[in-house]
Amino acid sequence: MTTRRKFLTTAAAAPAAALAAPAIAQSKITWRLQTYAGAALAEHVLDPAIKKFNQIAGDRMEIEVYYADQLVPTGELFQALQRGTIDAVQSDDDSMASPTEVTVFGGYFPFGSRYSLDVPVLFERYGLDEIWKAEYEKVGVKHVSAGSWDPCHFATKDPINSLADLKGKRIFTFPTAGRFLSQFGVVPVTLPWEDIEVAVQTGELDGVAWSGITEDYTVGWADVTNYFLTNNISGAWIGHFFANMERWNELPDDLKTLFEVCCADSHYYRQYWYWGGEADLRVNGTKMELTTIPDEEWEQVENAASAFWDEIAAESETKAKVVEIFKKYNAEMRAAGRPYRYG
Repeated sequence: MTTRRKFLTTAAAAPAAALAAPAIAQSKITWRLQTYAGAALAEHVLDPAIKKFNQIAGDRMEIEVYYADQLVPTGELFQALQRGTIDAVQSDDDSMASPTEVTVFGGYFPFGSRYSLDVPVLFERYGLDEIWKAEYEKVGVKHVSAGSWDPCHFATKDPINSLADLKGKRIFTFPTAGRFLSQFGVVPVTLPWEDIEVAVQTGELDGVAWSGITEDYTVGWADVTNYFLTNNISGAWIGHFFANMERWNELPDDLKTLFEVCCADSHYYRQYWYWGGEADLRVNGTKMELTTIPDEEWEQVENAASAFWDEIAAESETKAKVVEIFKKYNAEMRAAGRPYRYG
C-alpha cells in the first residue's frame, strides 16, 4: 500500500533520476531538394510550402532548397534522385528524363487538359496517381503527389497569327511538346533554364512555349518577347514532388505526412496564383500584345493531337492505359457541357 509520504518521496526523486540518465538527442534530418524552377519562379511554386514545412518540423528536419540546375542539370534530376545525390525533386517527368512509361505525359501532354483542375481530378478520381506511384516504385523513387501548373502558350518576338507563322521558329519548350509541335515547323531547342532570357535577346531563340503569361512576367521573359499567343496546346502543366525511396522510408510517419500536406498546400497555392494571374495579365499586362490563330485553323492542331495520342498509346501497354484514361476523362467533360467544356 502506497502512503502519501512514500508517494511524495518517489515523486521528488524522479527529476534526479531523469538527470542521471538523459535521453539521447536525435540529430536533425536534412534533405536537399532541387526544383526545375529558377529562383524567381520558385518564390511562388515551391518556397512557401517548404518554408512552412521547415517551420513546423522545427529541430527535427530541414529541407534545403536548390533552384534550376544548381546541383545538377535539370535533365539529370532523376538520376541524381535515384542515386540519393539529392533527396527530393520538384519537376515534371519529361524535363528530368525519367526512365518510366509515364514520362511522356509529364509537363505538357498536348490537349490532355483544358483547365488546371483537370490535373488533380485525373490523378485522384481517374486513377493516374496509382499508375504513377507504381511506375516510380519500380525504379526506386517515391512519387509523392501530382499537381497542375500553368497552361502552355507561345511567347515570341514576332507575332503569331497563323500556323504558317510557326514555321522555322526556334522555341524553348518541353521534350514531348517539342516532339508534337515539330510537325508544324517549330524547331524545339533545349537550353539551361537560366539562359533562356539571354538566348531570346541574342536571337538564339525566337520565343518560348514553356508556360503561361504569369511565368512570362514573373521570370522576365515578357521583357524580351513582344507577343503572347492566346491559343494553347495544354491547359495545365503536370508536375510532381518526388523523393528518394530509401530516404522516404527512413522518415517517421508524421514527417511523411507533413511533407505530403505541404506538397498539397503548394498545389493549392498554384491553382489560384496561376488562374488569377493568367486572366489579370491578359487584361492588365502592358508588356506583351495578344495574338490569336483563328479557331478553324487551330482545329488542325487539336486534330493532330488525337493522332499523337494514338501514336503514344501504341508504344506500350501502360501508355495505352494512360491514354485511355485521358480519352475517357475528356469525353466525359465534353458530355458534361459548360462550364467543364465549351463548344
